Amino acid sequence: MIERQSSCDDALEPSLLPVEEARRRLFSSLQVVDELQNVYINKALGRVLAADVISPLDVPAQANSAMDGYAISRSSIPNSGEASLAVIGTAWAGQPFSGHVGEGEAVRIFTGGIMPEGTDTVVIQEHVRLAPGDSSGTESIDVDCHVVPGKNVRQAGEDVTRGQAVLQGGRKLQAADIGILASLGIHRVEVIRPLEVAFFTTGDELQSLDEHAIGTDLEPGKLFDSNRYTLAALLAGLQVNVIDMGIVRDDETETRRVLQAAAASADVVITSGGVSAGEADFVTRVFHELGEVSFWKLAMRPGRPLAYGHIGKAAFFGLPGNPVAVMVTFLEFVQPALKYLSGMRDIEPLMLPARCLSRLRKPPGRVEYQRGVMSLDNNGELTVESTGKQGAGRLSSMSKANCLIVIASEADGVLPGDRVHVQPFHGLLPG
Repeated sequence: MIERQSSCDDALEPSLLPVEEARRRLFSSLQVVDELQNVYINKALGRVLAADVISPLDVPAQANSAMDGYAISRSSIPNSGEASLAVIGTAWAGQPFSGHVGEGEAVRIFTGGIMPEGTDTVVIQEHVRLAPGDSSGTESIDVDCHVVPGKNVRQAGEDVTRGQAVLQGGRKLQAADIGILASLGIHRVEVIRPLEVAFFTTGDELQSLDEHAIGTDLEPGKLFDSNRYTLAALLAGLQVNVIDMGIVRDDETETRRVLQAAAASADVVITSGGVSAGEADFVTRVFHELGEVSFWKLAMRPGRPLAYGHIGKAAFFGLPGNPVAVMVTFLEFVQPALKYLSGMRDIEPLMLPARCLSRLRKPPGRVEYQRGVMSLDNNGELTVESTGKQGAGRLSSMSKANCLIVIASEADGVLPGDRVHVQPFHGLLPG
């Protein structure tokens, strides 16, 4: 009888490292980049703040009107019925009224106009009755007892107060953040420098699109190199500097040379293929020779042969060769690690509960990441169904999906109606 060795076909391999333990080892071994750059805010979108941003002023700087209307004192609001108020001037946005407003007086005010001295309430123009001017030309308005004291006024510092940490260090700057910085008069911010990420794919069977004549057939046994283009697209949304080192053929000497060159020039090195236990899996062999191996085989599907460690100062991720396994391992391990190294605090993918509409086959023993399509049903409940066959080489299943269905290691399959967790691609996939 043939003595069978452990393989990815086995439902349970005692030697496989649990996903949670692998993640613990990963993050305990990473160090955030400590090199900073000072950039103009119009160049800061998507960059990671190095430290908290402290507001140098109140926003708004003075109490101002939130609506077009009339600024009055609450003492001018009648207890019952109506009252007539004399309109003594106008406060425009950017052109304040300079006088004092007393009881029985009002100032015409427009949105953003500074509240005149003596006023604390704005009555919107739709809630007053205009009266004709008297013999002196003074206009008046009638207001009633239903006016709410203090309404329609933005107080000084209502949005941001002087000395407040308005943006936290480790935040990836969004469009609204750039607007906040501009509103505070901040021209430049300190951000963490972008990571240098080198990557390549391996295999004699791979054909680059750059070297393929359009309209010609592939040679027998050749495959288009989809993984390198997938990795480039995944990295494009992460604000990193990419070093594409192409395709490395199945040669131990060449693999060693390229790995050493990549580790010398980058903070992170990512490879695809060559990390199993076969005779032509030179990435595994060279990594174990050159690097410090933290883990190699994980209790997950797809993505069992995922290697991680360091080659010199560079973090190394050896991803599988199957296209779906490349994407799943990138999203679950590489992307969070790149965010962490970049100084980001928000690194975990969003996980949502959903009701599964499909029967999902899975033996216990590994975490599985299956491709799914999530949607809201007629009751507003989040549901998910499988995209179909889940082979690790079926890249089209990732294209059809809008989420990953995460099935716990101990689960023995999923039945229709069961609760599962999903990771939406929106917010998980960059770009």
